[in-house]
Amino acid sequence: MQDNQYFGVNVNQLLQTKYTMLSDNLKKINSLVVAFSGGVDSTFLLFTALQSLGKDSVLAVTACSPTFPKSELEETINFTKKHSIPHRLITTDEVETINKQGNTPDRCYYCKHGLFSTLTAIAKTEGYQMVVEGSNIDDDHDYRPGRKAIRELGICSPLKEAGLSKEDIRELSHHFDLPTWNKPAYACLTSRFQYYVDITPEALARIEKSEEYLKELGFRQCRVRHYDHKARIEVALDKVPEALSRADEIVTKLLGFGYTEIEIDPKGYRTGSMNVFRE
Repeated sequence: MQDNQYFGVNVNQLLQTKYTMLSDNLKKINSLVVAFSGGVDSTFLLFTALQSLGKDSVLAVTACSPTFPKSELEETINFTKKHSIPHRLITTDEVETINKQGNTPDRCYYCKHGLFSTLTAIAKTEGYQMVVEGSNIDDDHDYRPGRKAIRELGICSPLKEAGLSKEDIRELSHHFDLPTWNKPAYACLTSRFQYYVDITPEALARIEKSEEYLKELGFRQCRVRHYDHKARIEVALDKVPEALSRADEIVTKLLGFGYTEIEIDPKGYRTGSMNVFRE
């Protein structure tokens, strides 16, 4: 196996095979633009593209907007600087896009369509063969309307094509000592809002400050679901008792950010909870 030099005894044969398939597929593309958010998947994809093609054939592009926290943006910059990867920041306006469409349940489709249309234009203008993104095989089991935009625009999903799951990607990321190997799942701040309500910059800033505060307290996996002046806090299930024991200080802090009612959800963090939760 051509990539065996990367592996030790802690990575099983099947995982080595998947990694080799991923690397081989990227080499066939030759040059590419990577949609880079700094999450577990896109970081691993970018790293593998770098190892497979070299920095002269890879461009990482990160979309900057009020829906993308500053701390996440800093992580993308730090990673690309560390590995000397060409990195471009582009400005997008998901808030205007979502509000214009009425903040419907398929809001992710419109944002992804706009983003990947821009990345496709960059690739075409600058001579990159393909735009790639970091979906994995587990994403097929979740409600992700953005996949429709990916299909429509012909965006490549190399991790999925290689049969890699989220667990696989975390294990390989750990093997390669990537800082994101145990990073909690993340979604843009628009996912904190109910559908059919306007998303405002002020509310996004309030959510961002609240979540950064919770992370400072040690709640790495957290969401602040936004209902006008009410915040519903989700943390990892095993961290719920700790959050409840610190409720007084958490409530005081979030009141200072402008919320008037704060609830700590005893069910803990779960993806897509805004799809099912009703007041």
